[in-house]
Amino acid sequence: MISWPYAHLVINHFPVVLSVAGLAVALLALVFNRRGLWQTAMGALTGAGLFVFPVHFTGDQADEALHDPWYIRHGAIDAHDNAATIAMYVILIIGAFAAYSWWRSVKRPAESLPRWVRSAVVVGGLLATGTVTYAAYLGGKIIHESPVFELKQAPAGLPPDTGAESNDSTRR
Repeated sequence: MISWPYAHLVINHFPVVLSVAGLAVALLALVFNRRGLWQTAMGALTGAGLFVFPVHFTGDQADEALHDPWYIRHGAIDAHDNAATIAMYVILIIGAFAAYSWWRSVKRPAESLPRWVRSAVVVGGLLATGTVTYAAYLGGKIIHESPVFELKQAPAGLPPDTGAESNDSTRR
């Protein structure tokens, strides 16, 4: 069975990658003004919007499953969760707008995309990328700034097979 922390780690990259990709393609669309690029940007931002709630849900469940263990710096999960909540709302709104804009562009293929749609896609991509990148940065700090990395030796009493070296001469 997959644990909540593992499930969160498996899917949490989707909103990040899709938001960054959506912004990158939107910037290319600004330069080249190609309808297909605009639609791709809208599709990526829609995908980010579709993944962001499951990622937030699994993150909440992971927090509950972990119960603030000793090896995570106090407040690191809460800081990440606060930033992730803001990112979730921002990306849900942008994802819904991008989905509508994509649908509109498919239903009206002869019509050029209005300037307000193109502007909103670029600004939405910037907001999505900014908020989700900050949340991801704080998420990385949960483990990377863990007090356990400051220890010179593994704590006593760890269960076998945790990766800590043993004094047993048979292990190499």
